[in-house]
Amino acid sequence: MLFAVLLALPQTTRAARLSDDEKALTATSHRTAVLRGRASWYGREHQGRRTSSGERFDRHKYTCAHKTLPFGTRLRVTNPDNGKAVVVRVADRGPFRHARILDLSEIAARPLGIVADGSADVVAEVVPETTPLGPIAAPADLAALVEDEALALGTPLETTEVAVEVPAAAAPVVLNPTYVVQAGTFGDARNAAAMQAKILAVDQQLSVTVATETVASRSLNRVVVGGFADWATADAVRKRLQRGGITGLVRKVPAAATR
Repeated sequence: MLFAVLLALPQTTRAARLSDDEKALTATSHRTAVLRGRASWYGREHQGRRTSSGERFDRHKYTCAHKTLPFGTRLRVTNPDNGKAVVVRVADRGPFRHARILDLSEIAARPLGIVADGSADVVAEVVPETTPLGPIAAPADLAALVEDEALALGTPLETTEVAVEVPAAAAPVVLNPTYVVQAGTFGDARNAAAMQAKILAVDQQLSVTVATETVASRSLNRVVVGGFADWATADAVRKRLQRGGITGLVRKVPAAATR
């Protein structure tokens, strides 16, 4: 479903004062990944609770929840209806209902009009990790993103390559090949083991490991399939798992973070 309304962005003196990051983001340059769909928000009732990444939720910080994107990934999220955009950091897992693609913290959702309306259609793009969090200019080609028939609601991030640095503390993964399918990250090791068994039920020939790391004194269990010699092979496995009801994300693992 395409967005019905696109507001023209006002030309103000702020445009002359855009930072280098904002200028790069507003240019019609290559994007690592783009998705489009419905976003909601969460706030006071979750304040101080542990998130899936191990950190405590703060409704006054620019964070969001996504089902599979690696923690720390930054997204520029834009509401075409009001032309407002913010940059947020993935710090939690979800949302898991109503076909939503993102849950935004209260401070991030407010300028997008999501706090007032409960949810809104948005366009989200993966942006460099150096991009400052908070309000930012909307993409210059927002109209093209809204009208692009190739962007199925909520799915492109699952099918587009996202090269993400693996933290030094991450559990070992294979050096060569360098592509893996991440099928989820769980605080409870039993849930990770259940996901591992579910994947093997789809294909017993797959190499499925549970890599454990500690974040903020909490153990996180990452379910990883592979590795694979190239992106196409890994993505073919991801699609096969998706047909079995398992959502995954292909990741390119830097050699420096493997052994």
